[in-house]
Amino acid sequence: ADRKLKEADLKESKTLLRRVKEALGDKVREVRVSSRLIDSPACLVLGEDDLSRQMQRILAAAGQKVPASKPLLELNVQHPLVKYLDASADAEQFRELSLLLFDQATLADGAQLEEPAEFVRRLNRLLLAFGAPRPTL
Repeated sequence: ADRKLKEADLKESKTLLRRVKEALGDKVREVRVSSRLIDSPACLVLGEDDLSRQMQRILAAAGQKVPASKPLLELNVQHPLVKYLDASADAEQFRELSLLLFDQATLADGAQLEEPAEFVRRLNRLLLAFGAPRPTL
């Protein structure tokens, strides 16, 4: 039963996965449906040949060159935020939400954001766009 559900999720989500990959560009190697997430909308996964985040930090702290690697982004296609993203027809809003999910997954993975100030600006723009009260002048 789980396998059939996963296959159905994958089939229904191919367009979403492609759109998210296009929105994130070279930040990720691949975007795929998650079989492990229950409560979270997204997570980052290292490839089989990639070093763990901890090993990458140890090498960097020792002054060693850390091999470049791009994570895989897994999406919980049953999560309400991912469903909202999938329904978004506005290209800029879709891009902003995709980047926000990527940044959330990065933080949840214990990594630092490449551009923390941009994350804050993006989050503030989305909060305002989604109905935060506007000040009266």
